[in-house]
Amino acid sequence: MPDLQHLSATATTNDITAAITRDGAVIIDNLMAADLANAIFAETSAYMDHSPAGDASFTGAKTTRTGALAARSNGCCELITQATVMDAATAYLAPFCQRIQLHLTQLIRLQPGQPRQPLHRDRQAWGDSIPREIEPQLNMIWALTDFTHTNGATQVVPGSHLWDYERRATIDEITQATMARGSVLIYSGSVIHGGGENQSDENRIGINITYSLGWLRQEENQFLSCPPQYAQHLDPILQELLGYTMGSTACGYYSEPLPAGEGRELCPPEFAVGRKPRPERKMGFVDQP
Repeated sequence: MPDLQHLSATATTNDITAAITRDGAVIIDNLMAADLANAIFAETSAYMDHSPAGDASFTGAKTTRTGALAARSNGCCELITQATVMDAATAYLAPFCQRIQLHLTQLIRLQPGQPRQPLHRDRQAWGDSIPREIEPQLNMIWALTDFTHTNGATQVVPGSHLWDYERRATIDEITQATMARGSVLIYSGSVIHGGGENQSDENRIGINITYSLGWLRQEENQFLSCPPQYAQHLDPILQELLGYTMGSTACGYYSEPLPAGEGRELCPPEFAVGRKPRPERKMGFVDQP
């Protein structure tokens, strides 16, 4: 059975992207402090408790999913803009976009008795419309509890991001992303993976934070999950990741739907959160020649 590489919290961007390029996934150990993990659990546990389980084998009858984390949890906002993962996502997706964006925020809780999730590639959210040579996303699963073989640590097929779509993984090609609370699994949208089977008597909780190319439709509609009245209070870097900035040269303008003469035309999205575009946007933005 293949193993995923584990890197320390001091790993460089080059170390991280090299591992993802080779294997499709990597684990960074102990990147989230225990105090932050505790704060996030306190901020989100009530939302988790009111989240319904899935209704199919893919979503999981004993799995709950909780979104809108940028609007609900200050701690999750810290994870979204955490420098190590942001720099890795920006560098990894740089060949395909001018700006990355926040694609999805989701707390995933595998309850006892949850079977294995079917193996899949997350890039299939867009079907087959994106050419294989373009990587559309980079995913993070932060461990809010320990991820073990028995409680459903994520299944991953290392190297499968390079396979033909027709190829299926054999049991000896599948590993599990076992990691301690506070660690993070980083994996490409093209690697085959899926939730593990929870054979334990405890919940396995992960925080799925995904970044995608700025010109793609997001899986989680951030303008509805975090509308301007919430987003206006966030850090500008996070606002821009949510989509309150131009996705590229001409992606994202809007006009204020007000009576004639009362609204502005062709505004950049920053105006919706009460500010002008920043002259320098350092995170999540790739300067093009």
